[in-house]
Amino acid sequence: MNSRYEDSILRSLQRIIQATNQHSHKLARSVQLTSPQLTCLKEIQEHHNITPSELARQVSLSRPTVTGILDRLTSRALIARSPHPSDKRRTVLTLTPAGHDILKTAPSALQGHLATNLGQLHDGEQALIDWVLQRIVSLMDEDPQTGAPGPDGPFQPTKSNHTTK
Repeated sequence: MNSRYEDSILRSLQRIIQATNQHSHKLARSVQLTSPQLTCLKEIQEHHNITPSELARQVSLSRPTVTGILDRLTSRALIARSPHPSDKRRTVLTLTPAGHDILKTAPSALQGHLATNLGQLHDGEQALIDWVLQRIVSLMDEDPQTGAPGPDGPFQPTKSNHTTK
């Protein structure tokens, strides 16, 4: 790609990655959780009895990555794994009391200034930013020759990403 925007887009993505990493380190110091761990905890709280596969889809992470996160959350007694009520071959996830407690005090998974500034935008502006970021993710996942999804499959935006307040 020799677009006139290539360098600017790359610098912006690098700034986003850097800010995300810094915030993740801040979370790790304050509540001993990474951003993905906090995101998974919040998703488990929101979707009681979610399966690991459903969680992986909801948070747009690979199943092996989510399994590692769940192992760490389980070892800290923040979540519990139990048999699915109607299909004992499957596992469901629930928060433990300690998991609920940590979510009460945990900061936003979004970097502080970003969360505040996004909250001050109109719904239409927030939706536009959400759409552009999802489009970037889908472009990163697509094979440029065939347009086929990458090795993790097509990006599946979550239902909540498409609703407005």
